[in-house]
Amino acid sequence: MQITDNFDSGNIRVIDASDVSNIQLEIKKDNQSDFYQWFHFKLQTDLTATGERQEHVMHLTNAGKSAYVDGWQDYQAVASYDREHWFRVPTQYDGEKLTITLTPEYDSVYFAYFAPYSYERHQDLIHNAQMHLDCQVQVLGQTLDGRDMTLLKIGEAGEGKRKIWITARQHPGETMAEWFVEGLLDRLLDEDDGVARALLNKAVFYIVPNMNPDGSVRGHLRTNAVGSNLNREWLTPSMERSPEVFLVREQMLAIGVDMFLDVHGDEALPVNFVAGCEGVVAYDARHKALEDKFKDIMIAITPEFQDERGYDKDEPGQANPTVGTNWVGNQFKCLAYTIEMPFKDNDLLPDYSVGWSDERSSLLGRDFLTGVYHMVDDLR
Repeated sequence: MQITDNFDSGNIRVIDASDVSNIQLEIKKDNQSDFYQWFHFKLQTDLTATGERQEHVMHLTNAGKSAYVDGWQDYQAVASYDREHWFRVPTQYDGEKLTITLTPEYDSVYFAYFAPYSYERHQDLIHNAQMHLDCQVQVLGQTLDGRDMTLLKIGEAGEGKRKIWITARQHPGETMAEWFVEGLLDRLLDEDDGVARALLNKAVFYIVPNMNPDGSVRGHLRTNAVGSNLNREWLTPSMERSPEVFLVREQMLAIGVDMFLDVHGDEALPVNFVAGCEGVVAYDARHKALEDKFKDIMIAITPEFQDERGYDKDEPGQANPTVGTNWVGNQFKCLAYTIEMPFKDNDLLPDYSVGWSDERSSLLGRDFLTGVYHMVDDLR
């Protein structure tokens, strides 16, 4: 038996793997940070040598001190034999350790906090997109680990056209965010899709599929290469600690923003929801009307979305100005929403085999494009 995390977005530390019924593991912290929760590792067995399938019991011993312990309640880890199809596996949390149990059907199996979105797939996403006439790939600069910060510009700029910005994976462990963008892009670049064609007649999209490529490859939950939580850097970003935000923010200031969607995942809440910027100084009645309309539209479009559960709303003037949605909403006085999806399942439409998944995230991205279509004329 062997356990390894020596691959893209891998994260685990082996403490003791001498007994298949009592494997001791722990999750590594983000570099220069105390955040941790994302895990991703491979278990290699030898079914031929043992002559029989054996139950493997894996204890993530430091789960009880992770960043969001509420995230472990009613949570089921995901596993895959082919790294494409991910399914939920029996998982228990006792307040201290997270225990994953599986009797492998094949010699090699991967486990993860959520279906991973690899850096190679990220590159494929970008370069497949640029094959469409409407899409231009722009490299804004490099991260601290030397990776490209890539912006997709989709549509032709023109007088009166709305400027719609979409960012994803400021927190790299929230992989559902890039699955969401993949689905949205797939539809937006479909020349036969009426919603996409109508939108591109009225708007230009500026999409950053992965705001945190360094953290993604390193197997981080929440931070970049030097431990910066990018979604707390928007007020005063720097090339030294948060070049990812600095570069995107500069483009926003140069181009303008009429609508902003920042895509995330939430560890604890088993529903899809949005969080606005009601606590910023520039928030007014028009802003609220836009937010309410967009939520109503999304509720009408898909039963995967709801507005009963979510984050507490900030009091007027009390919003944290370093958060992306708050900074953008206040700076540009525009509709700005954080989109949150679950790591667990959507308990309004539970799927006990896969839970909330990569495919469901992608489909929700397509649905949100319909929501943007119904909002585009009201943005300015």
